Amino acid sequence: MNILTLTLNPAFDLHCMADKFLTGHENTARILDYCAGGKGINISKLLNVCGVNNLCFAVLGEKNGAKFSEMLTAEGVTLRALTVAGRIRENVTVHTLTGEETRLSFAGFEAPPMLMRQVRSLLADELGGGDVLTLTGTLPKGLDVSEVKDFLADCTARGARIVVDSRSFSLEDLIELKPWLIKPNEEEISHYLGREVTDFSDVTWEAKELHYRGIANTMISLGSRGALLACDDGIFVATPPLIKAVSTIGAGDSTIGGFLAATKMGKPPREALRYAVACGTASCLTEGTRPPRLSDVEIIRGQVRIEQIDA
Repeated sequence: MNILTLTLNPAFDLHCMADKFLTGHENTARILDYCAGGKGINISKLLNVCGVNNLCFAVLGEKNGAKFSEMLTAEGVTLRALTVAGRIRENVTVHTLTGEETRLSFAGFEAPPMLMRQVRSLLADELGGGDVLTLTGTLPKGLDVSEVKDFLADCTARGARIVVDSRSFSLEDLIELKPWLIKPNEEEISHYLGREVTDFSDVTWEAKELHYRGIANTMISLGSRGALLACDDGIFVATPPLIKAVSTIGAGDSTIGGFLAATKMGKPPREALRYAVACGTASCLTEGTRPPRLSDVEIIRGQVRIEQIDA
């Protein structure tokens, strides 16, 4: 089982700290972190922390792609890249002493015609039966969802297991694609269904329903309360210990990475869920989108409670 991550719309992430943030005023801040990121890239970084080999595929803008590639190489990420006209988008997150976070996102490159054909060629010799491919994050402007769906359907037909975590897809898209793993949070589930979903029994029912409709592993993030997993083995809830979070950005990516890492290690779904929640929780102890420290993951894993529930 090889693990490949695909990021079609990566970003430079700048994190800074301000005592307070006021709109309409000049705000003084200090830089906490500046890194090359994107959801798939964050997953690759987590897998590296866990000692799990993987390949990271990304589309880069020519105007600032060289710097992006240089930064990832320095972090030990094995990158396979396509370069297109334009620049990689940039995100600025302002953290405050009160714990509030304000994010500014700048538009990046526009996808050229035939981008997905280039992506297919790039992955052709790397992705095989039994491998896992993650498609996470938003799609770049100019790229139609139908093109990506066709690509993912082809990957599934070749025997690959796909992971989808992107607001660019609708609930109907996910049911049609039947990914091996999805990881929406409560807000995203509510968005998919067109109604607010906050009650635990409601979340459990929806996870079970999505699994029944063909999504092998439906994992729903519950924030500081952990996560729920509906799979062939049953429905499980993982509850992490309480921590003092430094930053929650990227925690979902680490959660996905943790599930993949544990699966690669041969762990059953309930233990993969435990490891996923440990990784997601530990990532909240590092600034910005930096991956967690392995020592924190191992400590927290021993404190994560797993319960099997009936629904």
